[in-house]
Amino acid sequence: MNTRLLLVGCGKMGSAMLEGWLASGLDAANVFIVEQTETAEKLEAQYGINGVPDVDHIREDFIPQVVLFAVKPQVLPDLIDAYKPLVRAETVFLSVAAGKTIDFFTSHLGEHARIVRAMPNTPAAVSRGMTVMCPTENVSIAQRDMCQTLLEAVGMVSWIEDEGLMDAVTGLSGSGPAYIFHLVEAMAQAGEAAGLPADQAMTLARQTVVGAGFLLDASEESAATLRENVTSPGGTTAAALNVLMDPKTGLPDLMTRAVAAARDRSKELAG
Repeated sequence: MNTRLLLVGCGKMGSAMLEGWLASGLDAANVFIVEQTETAEKLEAQYGINGVPDVDHIREDFIPQVVLFAVKPQVLPDLIDAYKPLVRAETVFLSVAAGKTIDFFTSHLGEHARIVRAMPNTPAAVSRGMTVMCPTENVSIAQRDMCQTLLEAVGMVSWIEDEGLMDAVTGLSGSGPAYIFHLVEAMAQAGEAAGLPADQAMTLARQTVVGAGFLLDASEESAATLRENVTSPGGTTAAALNVLMDPKTGLPDLMTRAVAAARDRSKELAG
């Protein structure tokens, strides 16, 4: 992978992506990272990349193919204007900053900027993420491929053409890991209520979710089929599912309302 990359910000998400790229064969010499001086120096020493304190310190002959913004959304307005001189046909701006719309980037970088808005989730930190990306019309197929290759280093990638769906993406996969973590909490509490010691209930709940996730990932069968495979008619699992799948009070209705609430809040924050 010889993509010339400028990574702006190298926190948890940025460093996870960087490690994934380097492991996939990205040439460290083709990577510049904008970070605070001390952090930039550490990254240089650790990975052999080029660390700089700001965009003005990038080598003049270095023309990035991808400028990836991995900073916190609240700091972007203070720094993005400095990147406008990098706008050119061969450069695509890829953002993983939550809530920052394509309109935000075009208002600062101009309508000719080629922009891909991405929404990854936190399992990207262990290369098991789910990222959804939305491009502007002027992003070329080759640029889409570059962006996909970069984000596939930390998990799966899916594309949408309608940016309005990003709020639904946020509600489902962006916020989704928190739902799973809370499921583990709830299962552990239920196990404790059923008589198990608290620490053992948490171990059982945690490993059950982890194991089920691995099984789902390894199987070609649908989630519904896997559920049916472990549900004997009239058995214990069926008794539990009668509660969880109740059309009025069960998990489907609860999850629909939860995702809708996250989606609506995402719209409010973007607005």
